[in-house]
Amino acid sequence: MFSFELTSEQQELRDSVRRFAEQEIWPKAIELDEKEEFSVELTQKMGDLGYFGLFVSDKYGGSGLDYISYILVVEELSRVDGSHAATVAAANSLGIGPIYYFGTDEQKEQWLPVLCSGQGLAGFGLTEPNAGSDAGGSKTNAKKVDGGWVINGSKIFITNSSNPMTKVIIVQAVTGERENGKKEYSCFLVPADAKGLTAKPIHGKLMWRASDTGELYFDDLFVPDSALLGNRGDGFRQMLSTLDRGRLSIAAMGVGGAQGAYELALKYAQERKQFGKPISKFQAIAFKLADMATEIEAARLLNFQACWRCQNGMSFGKEAAMAKLFASEVMRRVATEAVQVHGGYGLTKEYHVERFFRDQKLLEIGEGTSEIQRMVISRHIGC
Repeated sequence: MFSFELTSEQQELRDSVRRFAEQEIWPKAIELDEKEEFSVELTQKMGDLGYFGLFVSDKYGGSGLDYISYILVVEELSRVDGSHAATVAAANSLGIGPIYYFGTDEQKEQWLPVLCSGQGLAGFGLTEPNAGSDAGGSKTNAKKVDGGWVINGSKIFITNSSNPMTKVIIVQAVTGERENGKKEYSCFLVPADAKGLTAKPIHGKLMWRASDTGELYFDDLFVPDSALLGNRGDGFRQMLSTLDRGRLSIAAMGVGGAQGAYELALKYAQERKQFGKPISKFQAIAFKLADMATEIEAARLLNFQACWRCQNGMSFGKEAAMAKLFASEVMRRVATEAVQVHGGYGLTKEYHVERFFRDQKLLEIGEGTSEIQRMVISRHIGC
């Protein structure tokens, strides 16, 4: 049965991540956001603390922990800064995960130790300029040649794809056509220094400005047969599985981000005085805070249930979509009200809450938009 209590180990992990985030990330968050600067230093520190490969066996350099422990790490980082939470979430769910779950022993031994150590990062190349929610619109292709494959095409909005720490990109490409006329997809492990790969960082983002997001271009890029992830034609299935797990981490970002915005609003409301008393004593503000706390707790428990099903080998696609949808929209409501509680101060960078307000929007778009989540859920319930 699902337990609502964290184990002592999980509580200790949560507390240690909270201390690190508050002491190491919080003081630098505004500056890194302002400069749009990906921090190699902080990412390596997170690697030293074991935040990468949390659910991976120690055989490959991971921590061998459960999925809820991983989600707690993402949640606590998000409570302080979405950018660094995004670096960890994408590196684990979208980078390490596909290799761990679908890779050969040789691929795992080659890539996982460096990725789990945090000395290298991996990205998942799925989205294209004309293929977002419609993954079937992908045009990046891989053609079979003697000894391997030649990849041509492009990807966009790929996290952890264009920074100095990127070591490998998992690339989904069209590798043929099935008997029913639909495209055949396969995934490949492309080294970041492969000839024919160009990576360009994307700047001018509204959110996650200290996270690395890039564009990728493949120009007659050759990879050997050993770079094929799993079996030919398994790419679409691998993508769906990866997105299901990725939605758990996005939900955790929603919960953690909402928690952070709520705590800022609560603290401000307790300190800010109007008409001779703290504004938290006014019913209009108190009820806002009560609603925030309630929705955050509901989102957290919904995601914990989905994670519990995942780590116990049960179906969790519906629950992951529900958790991601609800938590991302909870953060929108909480961050909006947190800015409102701050009044004019909430519109300034000095008070941090505007950063939570901006970072939230990605959660309703990444790993499948809110509209896509509703489609997934509706299919699961028989609509």
